[in-house]
Amino acid sequence: MTTTQMTLFRIIRCALIVAALAMSGLLVSPNRLSAQAAPFYKDKTIRIVVGFTSGGLYDQYARLLARHMGKYIPGNPTIIVQNMPGAGSLSATNYIYGVAKPDGLTLGMPGSGIYLDQMLGRKEAMFDVAKLVWLGSVDQRDLVLYMKADAPWKSIEDILGAKEAPKCGSTGTSDLTTIMTNILNDSLGVKFHEVRGYPGGVEIDLALEKGEIHCRGTGITTHFAREPYFTWHKSGFDRHIVQTGAKKDPRIADAPTLGELMDKKNTPALPRSVAKVMLVSATLGRPIMTTPGTPPDRVKLLRDVYVKTLKDPAVVEEAKKSKMDLEVLTGAEVEAQIRDVMSQPKEVIERVKKLSE
Repeated sequence: MTTTQMTLFRIIRCALIVAALAMSGLLVSPNRLSAQAAPFYKDKTIRIVVGFTSGGLYDQYARLLARHMGKYIPGNPTIIVQNMPGAGSLSATNYIYGVAKPDGLTLGMPGSGIYLDQMLGRKEAMFDVAKLVWLGSVDQRDLVLYMKADAPWKSIEDILGAKEAPKCGSTGTSDLTTIMTNILNDSLGVKFHEVRGYPGGVEIDLALEKGEIHCRGTGITTHFAREPYFTWHKSGFDRHIVQTGAKKDPRIADAPTLGELMDKKNTPALPRSVAKVMLVSATLGRPIMTTPGTPPDRVKLLRDVYVKTLKDPAVVEEAKKSKMDLEVLTGAEVEAQIRDVMSQPKEVIERVKKLSE
């Protein structure tokens, strides 16, 4: 074989080897290797869509996550918060469920009671809570119904015997005020006049200060975590009417528990079951979720990062200074609660629906 023939043979052999490697997938170009090595979130921006106006605790928790979560995500993405108030966070939930891309770049923090909007069959609830991808939750809490101290009703007994019902402010059907007033109506026969449509808790408290309304229901942790509550407690602005925990919170020891009032009233089993279903919104805390169809590897990453972030010493210290609770539920735990509450007996669900008509 001549030198020319040998050279030609080597060229052909090399070409055949390259072709074979390419077909088997063993040959990877430098550009492709670079693409494989680069984390998905590198140079990306994650949005946390909050279903309420800025300034409230949902917003504060979202911004706490936005400041610290990125460093635990490979690629160190930028994280921003977008407020999308409307219909008690239905607007934000519908957006996450049906508009946002399932790529792990859009997260949502809805009101914890959105399962009630679906349970009640509201036409505005264009989502399935069981299909939303839950990443975790923080701030599991019991609730308190508070009222202006100068209002004529000083206790549940006063409201029961009154000719005029107190006006309580809420954002919508899944608001904690709505949940509390419905429970009190069903289990104790207490009547309230609910004023709905406020965009967020900050606006409800402002309405209370202006005298537009008399009362509101919210989480106990919220009630001791921010203004105007710090100032209210110093000035004696508000009174605590009832709390929902199994045990009294010592900070509001003046308020009886719902259980005590039910026992005193001999409330039957069905209203008690209804109360339990409706109060899941409190034990769910402030959940965070993303769009159905998000790749499983990104879901796992985001769930792990969520828990790591809330255990970060810097986050713990920052939350402590702001009086923000960091008791965490994992994504799997939130999913389990959602499945359980949406599979209640028909009579319980029908009673919940009737209460919210």
